[in-house]
Amino acid sequence: MQAVRAAARPVAGIRRAAAGAARTYATPVPYSEFPPSKDPQLAGYPEVPYVSKQRRSPFGWDDPQMRRNFGEPPHEQEEILSMWGPDAPVVDPSRALRNFILAVGTFTGIGFLCYAIQPEMPAVRREYPFDGLQKELGGLEENKARAESLEDEE
Repeated sequence: MQAVRAAARPVAGIRRAAAGAARTYATPVPYSEFPPSKDPQLAGYPEVPYVSKQRRSPFGWDDPQMRRNFGEPPHEQEEILSMWGPDAPVVDPSRALRNFILAVGTFTGIGFLCYAIQPEMPAVRREYPFDGLQKELGGLEENKARAESLEDEE
């Protein structure tokens, strides 16, 4: 008798549904609420707007994780438009491209500016005698160092 009474008691933490509450999770949305399809390949399936579920409000859905009501017909491309699809961009793509071009232009402009205002070298480069030490470096044209100029000495 004790086991029967224990089973009849409500479990703590579980709320009981109100007596007048209607269960809607098994009730489909009638197709008459959606306009008929103009696409012949959909064969009468309702034409649902192409809007990502990530753009929907997170409140007021039967399934808040997927942001949809039970019985609502999914879009024909539901795998792209669902909450698990690719993220919907927060910034408009044209604005993002404009910002990217602005950033690249700014960095390039600063680089050219730094190159343009670079001062001349404060020292004279070293020069070597005997045709730039060509014989001492092995005689190859590739090893030839800067030749000594005779015009500066006069």
